[in-house]
Amino acid sequence: MDWANYLFGFKGRVNRAKFWLAGLIIVCSMMFLALLVVSAGLGGKDGFGFNVDDIFRAFDPDSYKSLTSAGLPALLVKASGTALFVWVYIAVSIKRLHDRDKSGWWMVPYFAIPGLMSQFSGRLPDESYLMMAAGLIVFVLYIWGFIELAFLRGTSYPNRYGPNPLGKTHDRRGGDRGSGSRSGRGWDQQSELEMIPHKAGPPAV
Repeated sequence: MDWANYLFGFKGRVNRAKFWLAGLIIVCSMMFLALLVVSAGLGGKDGFGFNVDDIFRAFDPDSYKSLTSAGLPALLVKASGTALFVWVYIAVSIKRLHDRDKSGWWMVPYFAIPGLMSQFSGRLPDESYLMMAAGLIVFVLYIWGFIELAFLRGTSYPNRYGPNPLGKTHDRRGGDRGSGSRSGRGWDQQSELEMIPHKAGPPAV
């Protein structure tokens, strides 16, 4: 398997198992890096960890008001690690969307908009029914995006993003298209009925 393209590239398709494997890799890497930071004494009194919401705090000016020089090393590790982990997640998720024959731009309503809404929701007026409706729509998009990525099967036929990663190929009508197989070419009546004429002659000695 091409690990570089699997974890960092945006081309091709991946199935559900590889999507879950990427999630496991991300979680284990987060735990390992957090353990290294804490072991080096950079965690601080509040501890150290990674969170997907950290990537959206970068767009929030209020996140920079409480920064101190003492917490700068931990902040750099957190920012670098979060950017790396989010990159891997987005790359694998886009390939998972490709497996569903969907554009990678679906990550905007599935991931970006819910994350930004979560970061800035505390500053929105609670009495606004319009904002409540928008929050409900964003929540539904987030849940549906997770279902789309993690549970729904990809197209069994080669789509515009590549062949089926499982190796099984079917056309849109449901027929097999195995390479070189007779079932992929359909029933060849002529070859089935073709008879080889018997040549008369003396028996072989």
